[in-house]
Amino acid sequence: MKILVTGAAGFIGSHTCERLHSLGHTVIGIDNFSPYYDVALKELNAEILRKQNITIHHLDLRTDDTSTLITNEIDAIFHFAAQPGISASSSFEDYYTNNFLATQRMLDVIETLSSKPYFVNIATSSIYGLEATLTEDQAPLPASWYGVTKQAAEQLVLAYSRRGLLEATSLRLYSVYGPRERPDKLYTRLIDCGLNKKPFPLFEGSAKHLRSFTYVQDIVDGIVSVLDHQEACNGEVFNLGTEEENTTKTGIETVESILGFAVKIDRQPSRPGDQSRTKANIDKARRILNYNPQTSLKEGLEAQVTWFRESFIS
Repeated sequence: MKILVTGAAGFIGSHTCERLHSLGHTVIGIDNFSPYYDVALKELNAEILRKQNITIHHLDLRTDDTSTLITNEIDAIFHFAAQPGISASSSFEDYYTNNFLATQRMLDVIETLSSKPYFVNIATSSIYGLEATLTEDQAPLPASWYGVTKQAAEQLVLAYSRRGLLEATSLRLYSVYGPRERPDKLYTRLIDCGLNKKPFPLFEGSAKHLRSFTYVQDIVDGIVSVLDHQEACNGEVFNLGTEEENTTKTGIETVESILGFAVKIDRQPSRPGDQSRTKANIDKARRILNYNPQTSLKEGLEAQVTWFRESFIS
């Protein structure tokens, strides 16, 4: 198959590109190399992909013409590109244009095609709100601009499916970590602070937060499995993550045990819109996608620490 991946130079997108390539697919990537975090880190990911003959196009889905890439020859699209996370430095406009408008512009191009690609929308547990413990058929209660705009994009994609304009599914991912995790995320920042003797900013109350911390390769297992179940997935939403819950405190202590020393903590005020609990209910994914995440938190964090040391510690 010929597959287009948006957000291809990002954390989960780059791993998905590699997996699809290893499965024998022809992979084309798009990324706008946003300065949300150090662009050099995305360039490192892109270079890894280029060495595997995966082409990455520097395009902004909001403003650039994608009609030369989104063509009748594309069999599937995996849509990762988004304004991520919960950040005081990101405006509502950032979330709206990157998460909703960019998706709508892609769908406009797809609608003109005679042969339409299967569309896999990458969503988030943040759609559920402050406690992400629901099944896919329960009403979400998003509490952040990120969650609101990702839900809006998901419903836009599914509306196209309901109208018979394309076949599509949406995947809600839970607390993904592992090699190439963004520098603003919990574990990359924690490992960086530990190894470079910097204080780690911990938001008030977050040590008690419960998370379905899910290793990136377990997430990718679920993402690519959609290709083998396209008909059953069309018009459906799936939670992808581990059913195992750990507190942020447990995660910090696990990293400290791997590093062999304690990380200095810098306590910060609580962060509005942050989730207090995420627990992935994956009964539906198990049943339809044969999804079965296996990596323990310790195993995944050992891999992430090894990646960080090899990539950033000389």
